Amino acid sequence: MAALAVFILSLASSGSAAVGAGLPGAAKAPPPTFKDDASLIDSISGSWRPAGDVARDPYRHPLESLTFWGLKPHTVVVDLEPGGGYWTQILAPYARITGGVYIAGVADLGNPNLSEGGKRGRDAFAAKFSNQALYGKVVLANFGPKSPPFAPPGSVDLVLTSRELHNWAAAGLIDKIIGDAYAALKPGGILAVEDHRADPRPEAEKLQDGYIATARVVAAAKRAGFILDGESEVNANPKDKKDYPFGVWTLPPSRRSSADGKPDPTFDHAPYDAIGESDRMTLRFRKPA
Repeated sequence: MAALAVFILSLASSGSAAVGAGLPGAAKAPPPTFKDDASLIDSISGSWRPAGDVARDPYRHPLESLTFWGLKPHTVVVDLEPGGGYWTQILAPYARITGGVYIAGVADLGNPNLSEGGKRGRDAFAAKFSNQALYGKVVLANFGPKSPPFAPPGSVDLVLTSRELHNWAAAGLIDKIIGDAYAALKPGGILAVEDHRADPRPEAEKLQDGYIATARVVAAAKRAGFILDGESEVNANPKDKKDYPFGVWTLPPSRRSSADGKPDPTFDHAPYDAIGESDRMTLRFRKPA
């Protein structure tokens, strides 16, 4: 863990003298506005982003969301369970350009029960983002049910969890993971949350439909010591009625059409495609300074 801390510091400082010199008060500066942060706009507009990711931007609002969460140059970001890398395609180039560090919380190689599929998924992610000329040095951190803290204490500026808290809550892991995030963050650091919002109706008994109550997320963050610092409706979708045959996964992008996940050619996707992606909470929690 000490070695990782030194590594993070070295990455954050290498090649970034111009950024630091131009922003002597960056640590206390307000979040950049859309017009201020040309590097963020460039990263979102990048030609390297897959067409499928770009097609989701109207539902995921990357510019507005990242600005709300307070992303700025020279930031050390941890992205927990990045999946196919929607956020990686934006955050890793942004970190490279602005002298920050991008850390992906991926499959825990220290877990003796990690499946071969999990190992292959981690290897595939590493290969996908191995182009350092574009993505910089993407740091891979062990992350999972039994993993140790994914970053040294007080070493991170922002931890992002996007559409995973419902799974962690269902598995009884929400307190562990949010607690690990709290420990990793610097004083004043941000926990950025986006997830499928159950409100205003109650959660399903075991969260099996993929929706989680905002109150549950806020309570877990406060138990860890966080302060709720902001709420945004940028990822709200009033068309989402939250009552579908295969839960939230009936909607795009999953478009599930059967209980076992296998495509059913007779299933009518049209009414669900017309809704679009889920209604999502967008929250910003701050670790007290």
